[in-house]
Amino acid sequence: MPGTVHIIGAGLSGLSAAIRLAGAGRQVQLHEAMQQAGGRCRSYFDAATGLTIDNGNHLLLSGNRAALAYARSIGTEAGLVGPASAEFHFIDVGTGKRWQLRLGDGRLPLWVLDKQSRVPDTGLRDYLALMPLIWASPSRLIGDTIPCEGTLYRRLVQPLLLAALNVDPPEGSAGLAGAVVRETLLAGGAACRPLIARDGLRPGLGAPAPYKLRPRGGGGLCAQALRGFATWADRRGELDCGGDRGAGGPEDAVVLAVPPRPAAALLPGLPTPRKYRAIVNAHFRFTPPPHLPALTGVIGGLVEWLFAFPDRLSITISNGDRLVELPREELALSIWQEICKIAGITAELPAWQIVRERRATFEATPEQNALRPGPVTQYKNLFLAGDWTDTGVPATIEGSVRSGNRAADLVLAMRQP
Repeated sequence: MPGTVHIIGAGLSGLSAAIRLAGAGRQVQLHEAMQQAGGRCRSYFDAATGLTIDNGNHLLLSGNRAALAYARSIGTEAGLVGPASAEFHFIDVGTGKRWQLRLGDGRLPLWVLDKQSRVPDTGLRDYLALMPLIWASPSRLIGDTIPCEGTLYRRLVQPLLLAALNVDPPEGSAGLAGAVVRETLLAGGAACRPLIARDGLRPGLGAPAPYKLRPRGGGGLCAQALRGFATWADRRGELDCGGDRGAGGPEDAVVLAVPPRPAAALLPGLPTPRKYRAIVNAHFRFTPPPHLPALTGVIGGLVEWLFAFPDRLSITISNGDRLVELPREELALSIWQEICKIAGITAELPAWQIVRERRATFEATPEQNALRPGPVTQYKNLFLAGDWTDTGVPATIEGSVRSGNRAADLVLAMRQP
């Protein structure tokens, strides 16, 4: 039988690789420097609010096939909940105007033909102007590919691409934006139904995976940080995990599923993105009013997306570098005042928490996208995984899972003549 596959890093890319390999009958060992699995998809008890919160508010779509298949494989798909059809509520905080985008449940974007379903005050010609984006080169700027102005851009394209790319859309990669549009708006409502991890990211996507590995031949979670490799021939030999060593046999394989900085330190000369953008999330202990949708897109405000959970209101602000140095109390109050406008409530500032991820995703510009490496390295038994690798999509949950699946498939292909 083939040797052990060592997965270095138990984020979503590493976990998806491990689940796929174990399902194919391979012996798997997970190595993770932290004490828990899930990487950036983590939940924790927050003393300030007295609630279990997520480090970030992540949204999946029904068209994220790789991510949903992963959730299904670890038995948590039922915890990803959303409306029965693809509907998105929006509010313009400047004018107070509210509307719903109704994409239906088909596999064609027929919603653009229905005046009652599409963005208010837009026509078919506005949507046709997006066509150059669909097959644009990753080296082109969005701002050089489509007009970044007008009602459709402000009310739909800008918030969609900002959330997906985590950069101001005009400076983003048109190729990455095109991938987003092809897999969402162009794929009809069947691919656009919003899904949220009802019980949190860690129980929904991270924690169950190591337990699912054990009956499939997995070695569970080994709480060790990889310090280096011992090199021999054209393979990687022994793993140095602080006194413990392994992966020394010629049949062993390694999937390196760590962030770009440690990956570059372990593999000198490896090209990786070097610039990153922040995401700011805030959580408020407040029971949402009954009329508030589970998800609201916000136009023209500080907040971009408002999530209504049973025990709290949470928000996300992408491209948040401008906010990382603001005093926390000042930022929390500004966000809460805007939430009150969005939700139609009057209330004093409740218990709150601000979570600022300074290096949330790589900068999705053509320059930085060109630095994303593929999964293959110069070593026959060493493969890369991570949302920062060249997946063809931005740094998202779906991209993480796809990268893990791809690395696993390359390991399995080693068995072929």
